[in-house]
Amino acid sequence: MGRLLLCLLLIFEGQSSSACPHLCYCHGSQVDCSGRSLTPQFLPTSFPLGTTELRLHNNLLTTLPNGLLDDLTSLRSVSLHGNPWVCDCGVLYLRAWLRRQPASLTSHIGVNCSSPPSLRGRLVVYLTEEEVLESCQYWYCNLALASLVSLFVFVVVQAALLVALIIFLKRFEKMSKEARRTTEESFAVGEVHRENEYERLKDSSI
Repeated sequence: MGRLLLCLLLIFEGQSSSACPHLCYCHGSQVDCSGRSLTPQFLPTSFPLGTTELRLHNNLLTTLPNGLLDDLTSLRSVSLHGNPWVCDCGVLYLRAWLRRQPASLTSHIGVNCSSPPSLRGRLVVYLTEEEVLESCQYWYCNLALASLVSLFVFVVVQAALLVALIIFLKRFEKMSKEARRTTEESFAVGEVHRENEYERLKDSSI
């Protein structure tokens, strides 16, 4: 029974590793995912292990997930041009993968930075580590600034709510005092009225 399950598992894994990714076209060992407006969120998580030609050009890719291409040891051609690559910390995997490829695999051609502005047009494969780290710091500064603005807005909203609560409590206190005074006045008027009625009844009995 255990051997049967193991065989079924191996067969299933073999089929899944050779299946053509969704939104891509496959012919033999060629996988064509070009011109599909793919973003990093909708990019296939894996490709057939025997892929020799992979086309990812003319999409909306800004980065590649870490390890996406590491298992494709049979690759002879990869096209990555025509994508708006963002050269911040997220480009480190793509840069490292391109640097490991042999010169015959011209996958780095057309892989240019789209942002940040200081690196626009640069080939990803030729970026220095210092340049990438500087872009990471630029990104962290923007994140810190956005966090600071969000914190300021949060504090302002909390302050406004606190002021509104104080105004409400003061109005409630004023209304309570007025209600208490009205009750006391009504009680005093009632006492005077009862005393007058008592005096009238007393006089009439005499």
